[in-house]
Amino acid sequence: MKTNKKMKYFCGGLAVVTSLLLWSPLQGNAFSQSGGKGGVGVGNMAGESAAAGISGKVAETMDSGGYTYVLLDKSGVKTWVAIPQTKVVLGSEITCLSGAVMGNFNSTTLNRTFERIVFSPGLASASSAAAQTKTAAPSSAEAIKVSKSEAPTAQTIGEIFEKKDALANKPVAVQAKVVKLSSGIMGKNWLHLQDGTGNQAAGTNDLVVTTDALPKVGEVITVKGNLSLDRDFGGGYFYNVIIEGAEIAR
Repeated sequence: MKTNKKMKYFCGGLAVVTSLLLWSPLQGNAFSQSGGKGGVGVGNMAGESAAAGISGKVAETMDSGGYTYVLLDKSGVKTWVAIPQTKVVLGSEITCLSGAVMGNFNSTTLNRTFERIVFSPGLASASSAAAQTKTAAPSSAEAIKVSKSEAPTAQTIGEIFEKKDALANKPVAVQAKVVKLSSGIMGKNWLHLQDGTGNQAAGTNDLVVTTDALPKVGEVITVKGNLSLDRDFGGGYFYNVIIEGAEIAR
């Protein structure tokens, strides 16, 4: 009987460790027993996992050893989470994917021990309801009038949708107003831009852009980047037209 119990616990523990090591090279390094020689640190399996996403306000954050360590505060309950290095904004509301819980984890790169920390694969997808989102009002195409950029590759939003096939994978410049901002989703900031052109009913008046910059809602900006078509980010977020990794000028 005792032998059977030992085998049961051994197999269960082996399965958990194996799944963690398969998660990513970064997390595999987290369980390295090298004392910092090529690993992130050492700790004890807490025998649990965060079944649902971990959300909250970013109270503290730091980058080290290929990880971003984030202290999330939700209604006074604080949880440390480690994700592959990602840009997060102090004070923003984010959601991290579920992950394994480590107890007494020692980060050799930070020279710090965490009593309890969740190792997450990263930020939740664009469908996360906890993402920091701001919207301007009103946001209808009729209420917004922004002049076309003078850049050589300038297009209005209406023109981009109209000529999207010809403009695919080519550089474009758009001058428009930020009507919606979602920050810290998959390590990017997501902007919805409108300039008063296009058709609101058809959805061709609103252009989605991803960027590292963080403009303000209501601000008129000029974005430059290559136009992409038919991008599927999962979770029902599919974009016929999008500019990714855009540069922003004010």
